[in-house]
Parts: sequence; structure tokens; C-alpha cells
Amino acid sequence: MSYTINRTISDASFEAVDERVRKSLADNGFGVLTEIDVKATMKKKLDVEMTPYLILGACNPKMAHQAIGLEPRVGAMLPCNVILREVDGGVEVSAIDPVASMTAIDNAELKTVAGQVRDLLSKAVEAA
Repeated sequence: MSYTINRTISDASFEAVDERVRKSLADNGFGVLTEIDVKATMKKKLDVEMTPYLILGACNPKMAHQAIGLEPRVGAMLPCNVILREVDGGVEVSAIDPVASMTAIDNAELKTVAGQVRDLLSKAVEAA
């Protein structure tokens, strides 16, 4: 089982893909709570050069509230991370597959919610 939902966008710059992904996430009910510029962090902390790599911590408040109500400690696995990274041929967008990440939790209702979140994330990645 794959643990991410992936798409490579070859017709846009990294910055344009970033804008498209944020808009698509918002259009599908997600807000970006956190942002980590991995490239800048690696340069600052390790003086290492790398290609653009951004981690967006996306959250759908309604779905997060529902999941926490079903399993209070699930917050340790939130938000849903979406990465943008420069690859040969374009910019890869990868979102966590919530169904895959929830396999460690034995709660059928939570897995149903995870499936709904996966559907929304899949739409967001595809529409970016």
C-alpha cells in the first residue's frame, strides 16, 4: 500500500505549483496550519544545498474535529502533510494517505473518516 497520493506537475514553476496547491486545498476544505521550507532549513542548520522542498501541514477542521471525537490521541497524527518538491520533469505534489497512516489505530469509524479525508486530499492534489 502506498502511503502518499502523488502527482507530478510539469507545466509550472515551483512557486506556481505552490499557489495552485494552496488554492486547491482551500477549495476542498483544508487550511494550511504549518509550513516548513526544508531547503532553507537544511541550508541554515547544515549548510547543505538542496532543491526546493516544502511541507504544508493541511487541516480540514470539520474532519479533524470528527476524528478527534472518535479517537482523542489521533491529534498526534495531524495535520495532513502535503509536500512539494522539485524533481526531474517538474514539481511533485505528495499528500499523506490518511487511510494508510491510520492503519495503526483499531477504530473502524476513524478509518471511515480517514477515507473521506483521503478522497478530499486526492481531489485537491488532482485539481492543483
